Amino acid sequence: MRPPKRPIQVVTTWVRRQPPKVKAFLAVVAGMTALVLLRFIVHDHDNLFVAAEAVHSIGISVLIYKLMKEKTCAGLSLKTQELTAMFLAVRLYCSFVMEYDIHTVLDLATLATTLWVIYMIRFKLKSSYMEDKDNFALYYVAAPCAILALLIHPSTSHNLLNRILWAFCVYLEAVSVLPQLRVMQNTKIVEPFTAHYVFALGVARFLSCAHWVLQVLDTRGHLLVALGYGLWPSMVLISEIVQTFILADFCYYYVKSVFGGQLVLRLPSGVV
Repeated sequence: MRPPKRPIQVVTTWVRRQPPKVKAFLAVVAGMTALVLLRFIVHDHDNLFVAAEAVHSIGISVLIYKLMKEKTCAGLSLKTQELTAMFLAVRLYCSFVMEYDIHTVLDLATLATTLWVIYMIRFKLKSSYMEDKDNFALYYVAAPCAILALLIHPSTSHNLLNRILWAFCVYLEAVSVLPQLRVMQNTKIVEPFTAHYVFALGVARFLSCAHWVLQVLDTRGHLLVALGYGLWPSMVLISEIVQTFILADFCYYYVKSVFGGQLVLRLPSGVV
């Protein structure tokens, strides 16, 4: 006699059988429900942004633990780490010249650890780097972000170059995880530490997106005016939403795998 299925298994089986439109609707409902809960639980919504950066730092710490304990970087995308270092460096510069605050300190710490990860992959653990799987061309990401930043950027009183760089780091952050997703798509099997890291990125993206959406709701749209005029305010929100949805499918399979007791995450075709 088969043991009864866990509630999470029953739910995931039902969701998996639904057509794409129903899955998309359920994802939107789940996201809206989480936003409503956060709005009532977290009184200072700026804490969500701090929490997002803290979770990102935790994800980097998981990578450091993997590199130091297992002495391998298999399954990691060097290109995602380089894109992360790029947008963090640009955002750090913008923070220094435009709005120095606690986020500047958090970005500095995250950048330092990201650079260490890049060093380990490039030099210390180069023999285990899966270069053939990490085949996402960086210019497919960086070039469109640079062009978009030239066309759509903040309309504040800051120097034009600084405003363009600010927009560039916002756009680049939204898509910086794509090379890592390509590596996982090529391998189909994701070992635990890499899965934990990518899930941490997904949580961080959601918290950051929730921060912006709730700020807009709390100010009744006045925040959009404060960010400037034209398409820029909308692009900020779109970038945050894109970051969240890029990783939403992976996070679903990650949670399913964890509750199912699987140590290694196996991804179906077309997930990432």
